[in-house]
Amino acid sequence: MPSEDAGKLRRVLEYDRVAVVGASTVYEKAAHIVPAYLQRHGYELRPVNPNADEIFGLPAVDSLADVTDTVDVVEVFRPSEEVPEIVAQALARDDVKAIWLQPGIRNDEAARKAEAAGVDVVQDRCMKVEHGLHVRN
Repeated sequence: MPSEDAGKLRRVLEYDRVAVVGASTVYEKAAHIVPAYLQRHGYELRPVNPNADEIFGLPAVDSLADVTDTVDVVEVFRPSEEVPEIVAQALARDDVKAIWLQPGIRNDEAARKAEAAGVDVVQDRCMKVEHGLHVRN
C-alpha cells in the first residue's frame, strides 16, 4: 500500500492536479490549511464543497463528478463512512491516479477497490506533512 512505501508516497506527491473533497472556507480547519499549503507549493486545486461558491480563489463544485478539469489526486477531508461513494466517483473518472485520505480517515474496503482498479491509495496521512518529508527535502 502506498502509505507504507516512501517511493510510492513520493510518486503520488509528484502529481500536481488535486481535487479536494471537503475543502473548507474556514481558515483554521485542516481542510483549508493543507490545500492552501499545497496550492502555495504549485499544486493545481479543484475544490469540492457543495456549501461554498469559491475556495482558494477558485470556484467550488458540488461533487467530484462535477469537476470538469483533469484530476490526478483526490484528497479527502470527509468522514470515513463517505469514502466508498467518493471512491466510486473517482473510479468513474478515467484520470484519477491516486486517492489520499487525510488523518483519521480510512476505509479499507474502498481502498482495496481503488487499488484493484489501479489507483494508488494513501490512508490516514497528511498530504502536507508527507510533502514536507518527501518532496521539500
